[in-house]
Amino acid sequence: MTFLHPIVAKVTDRIIQKSLKSRAAYLDLMARQRDAGTNRGNLSCGNLAHAFAASGSDKPTIRAQSAMNIGIVTAFNDMLSAHQPYGRYPEQIKIFARERGATAQVAGGVPAMCDGVTQGQAGMDLSLFSRDNIAQGTAIALSHAMFEGVLHLGICDKIVPGLLIGGLRFGHLPQIFVPAGPMPSGLANKEKQRVRQLYAEGKVGRSELLEAESASYHGAGTCTFYGTANSNQMMMELMGLHVAASAFVNPGTKLRQELTRAATHRLTEIGWDGDDYRPLSRCVDEKAIVNAIIGLLATGGSTNHAIHIPAIARAAGIYVDWQDFADLSHVVPLLARVYPNGSGDVNHFHAAGGIGFVVRSLLDHGLLHGDILTVHGSMADYASEPMLVDDQLTWQSAAAITRDDSMLRPADQPFSPDGGMRLLTGNLGRAIMKTSAVTEDRWTIEAPCRIFHNQDDVLAAFQAGELDQDVVVVMRFQGPRANGMPELHKLTTPLGVLQDRGFRVALLTDGRMSGASGKVPAAIHLSPEALPDRDGVGGPLAFLQDGDWVRICAKSGSVTALVDADIWSARTAANAPPPALGMGRELFNHYRLLADDAERGGSAMLAAMELTI
Repeated sequence: MTFLHPIVAKVTDRIIQKSLKSRAAYLDLMARQRDAGTNRGNLSCGNLAHAFAASGSDKPTIRAQSAMNIGIVTAFNDMLSAHQPYGRYPEQIKIFARERGATAQVAGGVPAMCDGVTQGQAGMDLSLFSRDNIAQGTAIALSHAMFEGVLHLGICDKIVPGLLIGGLRFGHLPQIFVPAGPMPSGLANKEKQRVRQLYAEGKVGRSELLEAESASYHGAGTCTFYGTANSNQMMMELMGLHVAASAFVNPGTKLRQELTRAATHRLTEIGWDGDDYRPLSRCVDEKAIVNAIIGLLATGGSTNHAIHIPAIARAAGIYVDWQDFADLSHVVPLLARVYPNGSGDVNHFHAAGGIGFVVRSLLDHGLLHGDILTVHGSMADYASEPMLVDDQLTWQSAAAITRDDSMLRPADQPFSPDGGMRLLTGNLGRAIMKTSAVTEDRWTIEAPCRIFHNQDDVLAAFQAGELDQDVVVVMRFQGPRANGMPELHKLTTPLGVLQDRGFRVALLTDGRMSGASGKVPAAIHLSPEALPDRDGVGGPLAFLQDGDWVRICAKSGSVTALVDADIWSARTAANAPPPALGMGRELFNHYRLLADDAERGGSAMLAAMELTI
């Protein structure tokens, strides 16, 4: 038996035990969906005629029900660089499917909003709940029961979690996620950040800032920093839901196209009428979820996945919490330094050995479940690199030695022995802190707080010089129920400037920070959130007042208001600002009313779903 680190084994077993009933119920539902005929074989002639009426040359094959019909769920739009390459994928996939005697149809499209476009804008209030909307859109697309397999075309922040949550409710089907890859490297991310800070200080103008941003975000593909989008791609690899090693191949290349062909061909091989049936419900199990967490920790990935992974797990009847993240973080070393945790981007990471090197090193050191059911083969197959030999796709073993030790290191020579995700608890609740980009001398901040309810007020205070001191900036009423939990990306630059000026600064919030959380210590996702829940109970953050001393400590794992207990007990909660209107936010009121805490995934849909199963 392959060695497995005892803490990885212990956390996995704990997750299995607390999920016994819910996981069994989920798997039973998936079995019943298949056995009950949730497929073409149960459709009437009228149903079928509607479904293949416009299928052209594929109509006879679909009509005969003699081969797999692949449902394509796409997040294509051509405004967003990451999703623009997907425009021609359905056309290509149909050709690739025919090569194996199968057919493919676009089952439906889901929205793909970009946090990079909506950061600091009103539309950002829709961001987290777009994940629920995408999951529901995926379910609607697959509800036609026309498909024996699914290819998901999505890559960015809420899109992949949403597709996966929706796909899991059709977990009797084999499903593969098809990436589109990152854009080539542009302006170095460190230089972009330098210009942003100069702009925040009024030392350069808008034209200089726009020029820098345009040189950084310059073509088709995902943004090249290691935020939520690229963390998604890592996660799909570590869960075995991609064709191996396909995450970070650039768009528009022959290799990228051949990986899409391979995904289509592979899907036809793992359907239920063959001897290698690999339904999504069996691929996404407790071990796969643990692998996703380990990958997040080992690569310094996005803090947003501390919300997304619990939500994905719940959709498969599995329960994880931040204690599971924290316990794994103590034993999973940091193997990668990708911007904002380092100077290079995901293209440099990929060139240094990438995900294949990470998987190889984690497996070699007993820090990854190697026995999960993947869509490709075994987990060991993901310790590889794809290449073209005489125009044919093949894989070679991942590099045994890093090609750039400033970007990527093995598990026995890591950047840090700790995965950099800390659980903080105390009289203010439960929060997480990502420490991988924060210097250790700033893991503890104790200072008076300044309380704000929106980002623009923080910027105004910064520009007025009111924050030129040691300070804990508190942003409250930013949770799922309050306003949809927007990322507080606007705060990254001014807080970074204050830290560079020598002040000891931290952020404390019940909201989200950017998926590319950086060098300023930030206690985020504080739960319970300040806004009262349906029972009228609000989080302690609502009782904090300007000038209170607050201690945030990643070393001891604490987030504490240093206020005398008698004074604290005499206080009343602050009033929340009224719900914002416009930009369609009022259409999402029901999501906010039903949403649960960040640690459970910040989902209204999953909270409501669990009332019925």
